[in-house]
Amino acid sequence: MPCMGEKLGASVLKKLIPKNILKTKTHQLHDIQALTNSILNHIDSGHFKKAVSIVFSKPAPFPFPIYARLFQQCSSERAAIEARIVESHLVTFNPRPPVFLINRAIETYGKCGCLKDARGLFDDRRQRNGGTWNAMITAYSQNGDGENALLVFWEMHRSGVLANEITFASVLGSCAGVLDIYVSRQVHGLVVNYGFCFNAILASSLVDIYGKCWFMDDARRMFYEIRNPNAISWNVIVRRYLEVDNYEEAVVMFFKMVGTNVMPLTFTFSSALVACSNIPALKEGEQIHAVAVKVCFVKDKIVVNSLINMYAKCGDLVDARRLFDQPGSRDVITWTSIVSAYAACGRIREARKLFNDMPERGVISWNAMLVGYTRLFQWEEALDFIFWMHRETNDFDSFSLSLILNVCAGLSDILLGKQAHGFAYRHDLHSNTFVANAILDMYGKCGSLRSSRVWFSEMGHLRDRVSWNAFISSYARHGLSEKAIPLFGKMILETTGTELDFSTLLAACANIFALDEGKQTHAYMLRNGFNIDVVTRGALVDMYSKCRCLEYAIKVFEESSSSDLILWNSMVLGCAHNGKGGEVLGLFESMQEEGIKCDNVTFQGVLLACIGEGFVDLGKQYFDSMSKDFCIIPRLEHYECMIELYSRYGYMDELKDFVQNMPFHPTVPMLTRIFDACREYRHSELGEWAAQRLNEFKPLIPFQFEIFPDNHIDTL
Repeated sequence: MPCMGEKLGASVLKKLIPKNILKTKTHQLHDIQALTNSILNHIDSGHFKKAVSIVFSKPAPFPFPIYARLFQQCSSERAAIEARIVESHLVTFNPRPPVFLINRAIETYGKCGCLKDARGLFDDRRQRNGGTWNAMITAYSQNGDGENALLVFWEMHRSGVLANEITFASVLGSCAGVLDIYVSRQVHGLVVNYGFCFNAILASSLVDIYGKCWFMDDARRMFYEIRNPNAISWNVIVRRYLEVDNYEEAVVMFFKMVGTNVMPLTFTFSSALVACSNIPALKEGEQIHAVAVKVCFVKDKIVVNSLINMYAKCGDLVDARRLFDQPGSRDVITWTSIVSAYAACGRIREARKLFNDMPERGVISWNAMLVGYTRLFQWEEALDFIFWMHRETNDFDSFSLSLILNVCAGLSDILLGKQAHGFAYRHDLHSNTFVANAILDMYGKCGSLRSSRVWFSEMGHLRDRVSWNAFISSYARHGLSEKAIPLFGKMILETTGTELDFSTLLAACANIFALDEGKQTHAYMLRNGFNIDVVTRGALVDMYSKCRCLEYAIKVFEESSSSDLILWNSMVLGCAHNGKGGEVLGLFESMQEEGIKCDNVTFQGVLLACIGEGFVDLGKQYFDSMSKDFCIIPRLEHYECMIELYSRYGYMDELKDFVQNMPFHPTVPMLTRIFDACREYRHSELGEWAAQRLNEFKPLIPFQFEIFPDNHIDTL
């Protein structure tokens, strides 16, 4: 029961306040309540903007839950303008709004991508709690501004505000974005200190960071610290192994996941199948297919498309087509997958037929078909396809343009290449690193070194290792190795070299017999721990051989146990050009013993060795065995070797029979060598014939060949 004093106070208050003011306030309260109900009804019925307009039209504060609900709706609909209206109304009629509403506003601006609005609101508020800091960090993190997210986090840490799991989730996401391993390790230490190390989400984020930074040992160690890895954790570790090109381990981790009875995600299936495609591992891919069938994922389009690609890249186009022909809806991705599969296997006609039958095409579909033409070096067909693509669609992307530039390079069509360069400028694609490198490569392969230099200079910050390799290769390719070698010194000041760069440099050294520079390159690779792979080792053997330093070439060759044919051929030719015919024949026998299949280059080296050693009969045996025992059709260079072998050692009758049985007419250099041999060994019949044939080329040759003017012969 209220006391007498309270009743007296109330009665006095009623006398002091006029009745019309009380009625006005009561009316306003009823009005606000009605408007509040109207706002909620509009939101529930999907008329969100109408609800905001009601707030904007009323110069009076609304209940705080209404603002919270409006911010939530602005956030979900990414409505930045409406968010500004709601925030302006809130701070106008509530100079000191509650912190939780400010936090909701910052979160909303973050979702809408309005970072300046979010930061302005954050900086204007002296009263902040952990949610305020989290909202600002999350806003930066969600919009890809990892550096500012980390700066706000360190400011939060210095101010003494304790972080929670939400804070660390955003911070770790930012670390993954900026790929700063030093900062990531510091944040990892804080996660442990705060006692959140057993949080599966944070642990998975740490696995993700270490994997993206290519510290897979740390990623694997962190993964094993998760007590009960969930599907997301497993997906992260499989994906990271795939991205660092450790395909075998990606497949192993997938099967370990299946062994723990954790249901794989769609993208985990896809990652594991991509790994199988790259090994290739058909057997493991079939087992993953069986798992997908067992857990009813085989109808998922992402999984089906990954299976089609896996079977195609593993050479099993039958199963790839069988999956494509299964009843069910096909989308543009499924069609593109099968077109890409046929194109990748070199069955370009079937790929084109499937492409023509596609009910709809996207830019990836066009690109897949164009990739097929470029892989087979079918430049004319690729150019016709580009013209058709231009007529049918304007949907070009950076990959399309890079392929078009590759075609221009393949055709050595500088005019078309310049048009593609102009197209890149007009559509703002020239700043894409992939396209920029394709432009540079096109100019280099088309022989326009001036344009190559100008574009290389304009690329500026876009230059990477690929750019430098293309630029250096353009000089080496056009016989300007003396200019290519100094460029390498400039390259290592801007970026780190790769094995491919070193192979290019070594080839340039070989072209100009620059032994000292070649040795320095070799020493640099050894000092800096570069992997001497098969390609690089072959380049080293070639460089040392051409520079007449055969003992070094042999040493480099013997350090490898590889059965790579190109490496063996480099050693064979190196010995042949250095007059070590006996070593060449020994290498040839070793290749037979180790089961290395010889090719036309191997036999060219063997025949050169026979020329150097004077083994005429043995050379004839090797020549005959090419087609008889090794199923290799002799090429022009092999016929030139045999003519040189017979001519040098005066086997004129054998030379006559050999030339008579050649499947084509001798070239001018061949006839010239035959003519010189006939003069040296006084073989008039063959000499007259060679002279007559050479004189038939007199429009091309400024002098006449004569050996014995009194005798003439029409044919052999």
